[in-house]
Amino acid sequence: MRLIATDLDGTLLNEDHEVSKENAQAIQKAKDHGIEFVVATGRTYNAAKKPLEKVGITCPIICLNGANIYTENETLIRSVPLEKETVQKIQQTCEEHNLYFEAFTNQGGFSTDREKFVRVLVDILTSANPSLKREDVAMMARQRFQDEEIEVIDHFEELFSRPDLDVYKILAFSITSDKLQQAHDQLGNEKGIAITSSGDRNLEFNHPNAQKGLALQLYSEQLGIEMKDVMALGDNYNDVSMLEMAGLGVAMGNADETIKNLSNFTTKSNIENGVAFAIEELLKNNIG
Repeated sequence: MRLIATDLDGTLLNEDHEVSKENAQAIQKAKDHGIEFVVATGRTYNAAKKPLEKVGITCPIICLNGANIYTENETLIRSVPLEKETVQKIQQTCEEHNLYFEAFTNQGGFSTDREKFVRVLVDILTSANPSLKREDVAMMARQRFQDEEIEVIDHFEELFSRPDLDVYKILAFSITSDKLQQAHDQLGNEKGIAITSSGDRNLEFNHPNAQKGLALQLYSEQLGIEMKDVMALGDNYNDVSMLEMAGLGVAMGNADETIKNLSNFTTKSNIENGVAFAIEELLKNNIG
């Protein structure tokens, strides 16, 4: 393998949303052996950089599920926005089903209701983890608005009418899975939309060409590396394209069984330094 690509949340990042010392050391060890390293995430570029910078990792970043690619020196080399008509369809569908949603654009991230997101996330996380305190989850939810640099606006109509606006991803949440399924069914056959998810209670809308696997393939080709020589690590459905396209797709131990079944190998969980474990196994084979 000549290139390692990893997702962030639920994969490289632990339960504190940080890169562990073990993971950081394994990544550096791989780089010392001449293996390229890239992050592929649904996050924005700035939100992806923060946990990496804390442990001294600088690398290219595929962000917003493949809509953007940034080089190690922060140069944008790929931009794949949604069509404006498609954005309007997604907006209408999300509003019809009362989904909380955010738009991530070339001008930043936007929401119309910070507190609705907090309520939805608190309900989602405390339902799945009754031991969590609602006030702690609410604090984490509000912190996300700072980490992702999300601006609260009055309504989306004015935003989406801006002529210089490119919308790269729309992220929708709901405590009710039926509403998400209805929105998915309504938009699933639209030619200009790729629908994935990064959790049990969200949907992510991108351009069909803005997928992690396609962006990773483009990036690897620029390095002169074939996809058969790429290892990709992920835990959720927005990772499927790169797990399937990479020569070695590695599912996290905390991934759904569907993700594990379509991958070549399952490593330890994200709270057990699963990325480091997979890299060490790879290096044994590469060096041995």
